[in-house]
Amino acid sequence: MWSTNKTIRVMVVDDSILARTMITQGLSKNNRIEIVGTAFNAQDAMTKVAQLKPDVMTLDVEMPGMNGIEFLKKLLPQRPLPVILVSSLDLRVFDALQAGAVDFVRKPEPGKNDVFITALTEKVIAAAGAKVRARPGALNLPVPAAGKDAVRLPTTGAKPVLPAPPLLGNRPSLDSVIIGLGASTGGTEATLEVMKRLPADIPGMLIVQHMPVGFTQMYADRLNRLCSMEVREAKNGDEIHRGLALLAPADYQMRVVRSGTRYTVSCQPGEKVSGHRPSVDALFFSMAEQVKCRMAGIIMTGMGRDGADGLLKMRQAGAYTIGQDKESCVVYGMPMVAYNIGAVQIQGSCEDIAGILLRQLQKM
Repeated sequence: MWSTNKTIRVMVVDDSILARTMITQGLSKNNRIEIVGTAFNAQDAMTKVAQLKPDVMTLDVEMPGMNGIEFLKKLLPQRPLPVILVSSLDLRVFDALQAGAVDFVRKPEPGKNDVFITALTEKVIAAAGAKVRARPGALNLPVPAAGKDAVRLPTTGAKPVLPAPPLLGNRPSLDSVIIGLGASTGGTEATLEVMKRLPADIPGMLIVQHMPVGFTQMYADRLNRLCSMEVREAKNGDEIHRGLALLAPADYQMRVVRSGTRYTVSCQPGEKVSGHRPSVDALFFSMAEQVKCRMAGIIMTGMGRDGADGLLKMRQAGAYTIGQDKESCVVYGMPMVAYNIGAVQIQGSCEDIAGILLRQLQKM
């Protein structure tokens, strides 16, 4: 168990001396963080990491020679330490998360260094207590099928993919079910583990993942490419229906709006809720208040307590609630609080949550 009083030893890896200096000076302002060293590329970092023994590493994704993704694949099997990516608006950040990085922060825009350092500091502190899970070299993922029994062929010639999950079929009762899912640190890969095991005709899903501006569209596209249902970034007024999963856009609060038996989403800037925008609590509270049909709520890995109170309200309103278990969480924060306050009916690993949900849907 990580002690909150312990100094967090951080190593900064970036090929830019300006970036290394900014990150080093910025993180050093927090009295819980000690910068134990820096490195200018992957080879330099690999040499120093064994000597410096950092608790957390910040890592630039794009570096000359070996990039951050290849470096992670080489480093983490030898030394599974938490890594926070520092990335420009680049799709490859998700490949680095798949390789085992814990979280990421977007490189600052001009004049916004302070906002960047604040976000990076929070993520470093969260990562200090994170559990780094071994990642396979390739994902076995289902792909949207042209027919019920169709199987997607692998695009890389790597491991064979799983067949698309069996459809739930023509069951009108499931047309009026709404599923909410919230996650934070470690959630991009944990959510994928759930989503890839769900069928194309899953009841309408709403997802909140704490993520920097610019990345939610890319993440939604990635889920859409790798999962059987349609997944897209939500837009204000989108209707919730079977076979569609809507991801809350970064810097917007996504809430459910009811009009008779029709449900849509509201995506508005608004104030932060539980310290976040988008907020899992904002979504879950709106589901508890607005949804009059059957519903389910899932809370997954993340620091803090966003979503816990909202999930409790959902359970009190009759929702079936699931929490990710401690063993599979990168950070057992949000699910732990939800479990401790009685919001969670059943816990499971990120690999098992889909099965738990599907079994419950069979009873609806």
